[in-house]
Amino acid sequence: MSNEAYAGTIRLTVAQATIRFLSNQYSERDGVEHRLIEGAFGIFGHGNVAGIGQALLQNEIAPVEGEGAMPYIMPRNEQGAVHAAAAFARVCNRMSTYMVTTSIGPGALNMVTGAALATTNRVPVLLLPSDQFATRVPDPVLQQVEDPTTLDLTVNDCFRPVARFFDRINRPEQLIPSLLNAMRVLTDPAETGAVVIAMPQDVQAEAHDWPVEFFRRRVWHVRRPLPEPAALERAVALIRAAERPMIISGGGTIYSEACDQLRALATATGIPVADTQAGKGAINDDHPCSIGAVGSTGGDSGNHIADRADLVIGVGTRYSDFTTASKTQFKNPDVRFVNINITPFDAAKESAQMVVADAREGLTALNAALDGYRVSDDYSREIAAERESWFATTDHCYHLGHGPLPAQTEVFGALNELMGADDIVINAAGSMPGDLQALWRARTPVQYHVEYAFSCMG
Repeated sequence: MSNEAYAGTIRLTVAQATIRFLSNQYSERDGVEHRLIEGAFGIFGHGNVAGIGQALLQNEIAPVEGEGAMPYIMPRNEQGAVHAAAAFARVCNRMSTYMVTTSIGPGALNMVTGAALATTNRVPVLLLPSDQFATRVPDPVLQQVEDPTTLDLTVNDCFRPVARFFDRINRPEQLIPSLLNAMRVLTDPAETGAVVIAMPQDVQAEAHDWPVEFFRRRVWHVRRPLPEPAALERAVALIRAAERPMIISGGGTIYSEACDQLRALATATGIPVADTQAGKGAINDDHPCSIGAVGSTGGDSGNHIADRADLVIGVGTRYSDFTTASKTQFKNPDVRFVNINITPFDAAKESAQMVVADAREGLTALNAALDGYRVSDDYSREIAAERESWFATTDHCYHLGHGPLPAQTEVFGALNELMGADDIVINAAGSMPGDLQALWRARTPVQYHVEYAFSCMG
């Protein structure tokens, strides 16, 4: 479309402008574009019926030519809607997500736990909770929490500590920089998480003259930072000097689509690969270097190798307390760490040699720099023995013959044998995440979805 087509202004409400803007945002990585906000979940009540609700309905009935319509799905629970948006973003490797809108008060507050889950898991979701009247003429309104010390506080301020970006739209003009920053955070692989824009109910329905250019098609390019040569050189020196190195692969490996590079590095070097809850499936369970789960909910194969490792290479992991068994897992007094992570905050954990980079690019560079390196034959035999022993344990758990009702692990075994490579097992809390991480044999990166970074019932 020519630049002339974006000249001038158009009169829309804040809600209409929001939906129209979101309908024309795209992400791109490796030359592949994705619709960034694939659709909307929404529960409508006090505060968003005549604003975002009306805008979604109008968009569905008559979408603007050349701009994608915003599909709407009605959920039954606000927290569940955020969980669904996070799950969608995860299976899309964070390239697409959903927006969620709610009424003010309890409807908005029900999303806070979901926001924390998304932020803790480094997964993008866009939340548009309604808010009290910005003009404060109708005051108080139904479901408004009144604080006698300030008139500026609402339940939506509870989102601040669990959001990667928070804003409140008190004037129409504020929407433009707010939405642009929201897209920036949603597409930033290091900073992504829950993005929350609180929408006062009167402002949602306020008309404004918007620059047409604001609604043009935008493509947000998701970066793949390369490792700094000096940092890579230091990491390679540590690996070549190690006798018992191991890799811990987290969710960042999957989100970066670095699974092929991980398998290639393991095949070439013989370095064993353990997984976290978020990283399960990054290396297929039948790969000779796959040693399964590590940490508090890990299995013997991963934990026995971790106990004696003299170098731990973390790839896309945030090192939760379950992964490190509250810093008791790595028992070798001389153990060192190398971390490949796109987020410096995570790369610095465990006093590691930091390689701040995209997981795929970091693994590619590491594989090239380690040309000719391979672990010792004795270590390879040890890895094979640990794998064989844990496979036997897993088979025993899968076929206990518990009767008359099957044991939990027998159900896992039946599901594991039944499910196809693209089927997904989902779990969140209780005893199952521990058993699943230790026993599940994931064959692909998409087969396993257990939210244990911020374990949420339901």
